[in-house]
Amino acid sequence: MEEVRRLDVDRRENQMPSTAKPVELDLTDLALLDALQNNGRLSVVDLAKRINLSATPCTLRMRRLEQDGVISGYHARLNPAVLDQALMVFVTVSLKATDEETLKSFNAAVKPVKQILECHMVGGGFDYLLKIRVRDMGEYRDILGGVIGALPMVESTHSYFVMEEVKESPLLPVPRLKGSRGG
Repeated sequence: MEEVRRLDVDRRENQMPSTAKPVELDLTDLALLDALQNNGRLSVVDLAKRINLSATPCTLRMRRLEQDGVISGYHARLNPAVLDQALMVFVTVSLKATDEETLKSFNAAVKPVKQILECHMVGGGFDYLLKIRVRDMGEYRDILGGVIGALPMVESTHSYFVMEEVKESPLLPVPRLKGSRGG
């Protein structure tokens, strides 16, 4: 009998797992997820062949994994240099206060800024870590001074300019079940 792994998946977008209902994933689900995240353009027929299913059960599994929030979307990876967005900056942000209203206000202010690719509330020496992609230093200066620094709740920022991307991957390590290769 195939072992099933329970994973807690929070269905709220971009939230860390909390008390969400566990999702049961078997070896076939894990193989499907691994194949699909490595090549999201696989046809259902090709995906089904890779995981030793026919097309209909493969499609049903994909739909279930989407509905359960395990698969949260499909995206094309774009080359930022080709799109004139080669400068990447990580910015730490410290707020004047961390009450719920202030946090919500900051979150709402940064969400619509397209150049802010990621915004993470963190614990430690600062409150947020932002990942920003821009054309050049001038565009970054406009965002830092005109958006982030202009927010009344921001106490300080520190910028870290990426000189070289050594590793960047959107791929998650797919867990292995006991008895499977690599597990």
